[in-house]
Amino acid sequence: MSADKDLVSVQQARDLVEAAHRAQGEVARFDQAKIDRICEAMARAVLREAARLGAMAVEETGYGLADDKREKNRFAAEDVWNYFRGLRTVGVVSESKDVVEIASPRGVVAGIIPSTNPTSTAIFKILIAVKSRNAIVLSPHPSAARCINESARVMREAGVKQGLPAEAIGCMTTATIEGTETLMKSKQTAVILATGGIGLVRAAYSSGKPAFGVGPGNVPSFIERTADVPKAVQDILTGKCFDNGTICASEQAVICDAPIEKAVREQFKAQGGHFLSNSEADQLAKIVATPQRSLNPAIVGRSVEVIAKMAGLSVPPGTRCIIADVGGVGRDYPLSMEKLSPILAFYVVDGIQPGTERSKEVLQYGGMGHTAGLHTRLREVAVRVGSELPASRITVNTPTTHGAIGFSTALPPSMTLGCGSWGGNVTSDNVSPLHLMDIKRVAFETRPVKSSRPAVTARETSQPAQPTRSPAPSFQPVVSASGGKINREEISAIVDRFLAGRRPEELEQSSPATLPLPIEAEAGSMYSGSSSGARDSNRMPPDNGDSADRPDPTSVRTSTTASSGRSVVDFVSEDDVRRAIQKGEKIYINAKTIITPAARDIGEPAEVFTKV
Repeated sequence: MSADKDLVSVQQARDLVEAAHRAQGEVARFDQAKIDRICEAMARAVLREAARLGAMAVEETGYGLADDKREKNRFAAEDVWNYFRGLRTVGVVSESKDVVEIASPRGVVAGIIPSTNPTSTAIFKILIAVKSRNAIVLSPHPSAARCINESARVMREAGVKQGLPAEAIGCMTTATIEGTETLMKSKQTAVILATGGIGLVRAAYSSGKPAFGVGPGNVPSFIERTADVPKAVQDILTGKCFDNGTICASEQAVICDAPIEKAVREQFKAQGGHFLSNSEADQLAKIVATPQRSLNPAIVGRSVEVIAKMAGLSVPPGTRCIIADVGGVGRDYPLSMEKLSPILAFYVVDGIQPGTERSKEVLQYGGMGHTAGLHTRLREVAVRVGSELPASRITVNTPTTHGAIGFSTALPPSMTLGCGSWGGNVTSDNVSPLHLMDIKRVAFETRPVKSSRPAVTARETSQPAQPTRSPAPSFQPVVSASGGKINREEISAIVDRFLAGRRPEELEQSSPATLPLPIEAEAGSMYSGSSSGARDSNRMPPDNGDSADRPDPTSVRTSTTASSGRSVVDFVSEDDVRRAIQKGEKIYINAKTIITPAARDIGEPAEVFTKV
């Protein structure tokens, strides 16, 4: 029977990802307005169903509280969408003079959904996938498949009404390990969003596909001696008890600075915390951890009353959270692990550095890179402690549950929290639509690269043995050295002087392939001298190796002598530049010198021109 279920799951994964791949090709062509209309419709539809879906999740999984599930669904549908509503994900998304950024979708997203936050995580992943023009296929935890599929259905139907292909949102109904692996390893899957146990996250990273995995969150919360104690305790209990502690960013251990220990304990008792005796703590540890020292799934997301009954303990009515003093961190101290339930470990330290070190130990025991909490009145303490902790998010004076996901802080709102390299994750960010896009960058040159060999065109370097008649080249405008407007009469006089200095044999031997470009005084109007014959004669002969015997071309066109005594030319062709380069000479110019475009292109990189 199990083998049959695996086969069904594998085939379902294949079918869904192939359909999603086809649909994504269509989604990728949508403009920004259409993408945003689709996401808006999906967010509104699932927001209307937030309470019903929350109740379904509690009924199906037995985890958490229906009203808190509703709030998480609202956060994923409303807060997340409002935050990213204006984000550009189509075409040019950023532009400056030097760089233009263009967004490109990834393709098909494989979304792995946990049982602890099933509906809210599904809502979040569908929204950010479609916002960035991807298709998505969900693999739900088997114990939450029904409520996850229902969340996907609500969003799919709303999206389809706005033009979304139905196959762009897929969800497996029969999810097994084999089926999930097929989904993750499919050649048509572009990227994986994996939320779940450490084994599943490792499988995602070993699939050979880009993956955003989320590690466990054994979150320490350090109450430093300057803290506002009543508020600090209130925040910790708010975060710990929300949805019975099922969010990975919820507090798992309180680290109390010694001078305020008494006040902290009194506040916990006043606000619904119950401290266990040492023997009671041992009883609790037996049902929190399995013999293999892993977390007992039977206590995850359960209420204080259910957990106390399982452990054979008696707690006062109205108890919100069970608190146990713990002597250390690690395998010999089961209550020091991530508990995902309304249970807190309690430690006492003396000073900022010992508090920082204890927080590190808690993180290193199953929470590396995730989240840490700090309560202090001193900003410099927050920065000091934060700089030393191996956590991607250090929330200050707020519940870690709400602060880490961006509910009570300015962090991007997210239900998928990266743990960075500390947790073996590819990012330390709160995952968003930005992580599901590739950004292409069109970059323009900002700093020219000098070359010892100036660039020349094929036309300029060709040297045919016999003169040939070739089509007239396209005309380019000639500009003065100063970049100013050209006077037509001035150009005529300069060219006449240039032609007068040429020997008859030079004119006869000129090859069309080596001639300077004809002169154009203004864009759209050609200047060619008094006749076509003059235009044909405005050419330089090929260099046949006898250039040393010829008169210096610049001497023919010298119009003035600078105060420095150097001769300034009033016209420069590309052949003049080549001769100067060969001889290692400079060409002296001033604001009135006319330079052909080809001459400028060759001469400037070679630094031939000198203004006087």
